Amino acid sequence: AGRWACGQMGVRSGGQVDVVDHDLLWLMPRSLGILMSPDLLIDPADRVIGASLRSGPLAFGCWRFTHANTAHARKVLDAALDAGMNLVDTADVYGLDWGGTGFGTVEQLLGAVLRQSPGLRNRIVLATKGGIAPPVPYDSGPDALRSACEASLTRLGVDHIDLYQIHRPDLFTHPDDVADTLVALRTEGKVGEVGISNHTPPQHETVTAALAERGVRLASTQVEYSAAELSPLRDGTFDVAMRQHTAVMAWSPLAGGRLVTGHGVSPELLDTLDDIAATHRTDRTTVALAFTLAHPCRPVVVVGTQDPGRLAAAAAATTVPLTRTDAYRIVAASQGEPLP
Repeated sequence: AGRWACGQMGVRSGGQVDVVDHDLLWLMPRSLGILMSPDLLIDPADRVIGASLRSGPLAFGCWRFTHANTAHARKVLDAALDAGMNLVDTADVYGLDWGGTGFGTVEQLLGAVLRQSPGLRNRIVLATKGGIAPPVPYDSGPDALRSACEASLTRLGVDHIDLYQIHRPDLFTHPDDVADTLVALRTEGKVGEVGISNHTPPQHETVTAALAERGVRLASTQVEYSAAELSPLRDGTFDVAMRQHTAVMAWSPLAGGRLVTGHGVSPELLDTLDDIAATHRTDRTTVALAFTLAHPCRPVVVVGTQDPGRLAAAAAATTVPLTRTDAYRIVAASQGEPLP
């Protein structure tokens, strides 16, 4: 039903949409009453990002995409696509850690996979990020941001990035300068939609306003969010995104794997996740992913595992009948005290 609803708004294959009424889109899933029972929280429908992109509710994250050969990398990417993760999220800085060999190497690997399989490019929404410039550490000045984007295009072997995001805010670049650069890159056809990552709600609003003055919508905001990291629920991040109809992308939905291994996570939270998993006849990992999907901002949840089997299993999170009671139990267990 969700895909049908999007289809009526001009969604085309390949992750592109023709025309989107954002006000209608934000209300449509629940107002039509065709997606789910009002007691269930997870909307399995595709997410629309900006005015031109469509993503599944789960995306493939490339921070750990540091494989030694393109054949294995292609196998992992195919598993992600088969699991419905058509948005592929990377960054120029990926490869500098997690077993990588240096700045830009993850983009290079992804570019090698795309060059070996030309038809693959049309199956994905290609998202990358720039603005981290070790050892500075952050630089979103006009020259640096343009250079970062153009270098990403070269490493990826493409002439267009679907979603280009400012990885972290540069406190010493004026938002007007950031907006001017992003708008210029869009005008030149080098990027499609533009977004931000790891920005505070006031920073989000400031960038949004600067872009709006230039006739461009901020398409996305990417934040850390999981059952173990609830800050976006409390600090206004999700509220600003919903008010401005900005797509939310949630990174580290398993708290860097800690919700799977249990390391550094309170026993109360682990027990709660396990109890809910038993109720729904699934496992802790699936419930943790389901929790991140359950917020009404309808996040795109960025899954970082590089194991094809785990990527396939992650798709089950979109079908968990998570209830409001389940979600509040997780919140209370995560914060370590009852809700008022």
